[in-house]
Amino acid sequence: MLKCNNVTTKYQGDVYEQAALDYLLTLKLNLIERNFSCKLGEIDLIMQDKEFLVFVEVKYRKSTHFGEPSEMVSASKQKKICKTAQIYLQKHGLNEYNTFCRFDVVSIKGPATSTEITWLKNAFYGVE
Repeated sequence: MLKCNNVTTKYQGDVYEQAALDYLLTLKLNLIERNFSCKLGEIDLIMQDKEFLVFVEVKYRKSTHFGEPSEMVSASKQKKICKTAQIYLQKHGLNEYNTFCRFDVVSIKGPATSTEITWLKNAFYGVE
């Protein structure tokens, strides 16, 4: 049963990640990579927004009873995303000195039939 729930959760995550991607594409961002992962963590979406390389965390919550989806990106999660972004940059011969980078959060809330999407640019900064 637990395995089945994990598949359902993964599928649900993929659906909302696709919704976030579709939303960002309508705003003229370009997809660079999806689900970049390394031993340190994963980045949901890597997008290009003009001169910025944008690392995007997608968060979904059915209700805001326990807070906004964007509030669920904890300081430790931010740190993992930043370290993973550094690995991505290194793998591509880039660094934070020669590449404009930004960390955004796409927050999706509400039941599947009527979701609300919010795009938070510069949701957090590189954390050491």
